[in-house]
Amino acid sequence: MNLCVAAYPELSPDDYARIQAFRKRNDAYYRVVEPHFTLIFPTDEWEVVPFIAEVRKQSAGFPAFDFCIRGAALNRDISGDYFHALLVPDEGHSQLLKLRYKLCADRFFSYRALEVDFIPHLGVGNSKDRLRCLRMVESWNVADFAIPGRISCMDVANYENDTVETIQRIPLTQ
Repeated sequence: MNLCVAAYPELSPDDYARIQAFRKRNDAYYRVVEPHFTLIFPTDEWEVVPFIAEVRKQSAGFPAFDFCIRGAALNRDISGDYFHALLVPDEGHSQLLKLRYKLCADRFFSYRALEVDFIPHLGVGNSKDRLRCLRMVESWNVADFAIPGRISCMDVANYENDTVETIQRIPLTQ
């Protein structure tokens, strides 16, 4: 199993539809996974029960929070082959960072990937062509927009064979 942790945002139906329409045209992962913030990237080094227990331990008491996205950014994949168009939250950014660093303490420390910047984001597009990806970002940033949402839980999931399947949903403190 390739276990990971994702937070699926609660979005308005219109914002969800807008994001998904864009992803359908531009995101290779459109059919693999819903819009999400990745908190722990897939790892095959854990069994399910201890992984879930560690996520519960590290996230205990972390409050649910609101966010708002007002801009897109370009990012180069660590592999160097792909570029990504990301929707990055203004509000809620620090809560996503804190949740990520709280999760990646103790037994998950090695998953911090300290050689890579952690940018809380919803991925909306990717390409090996950096200029195509830049145009994706510019198409979002050409006008002001706001996508508010809420994070009230995290999903422990398995990512295998181009499928992400939730194993357990873990609520944040309300």
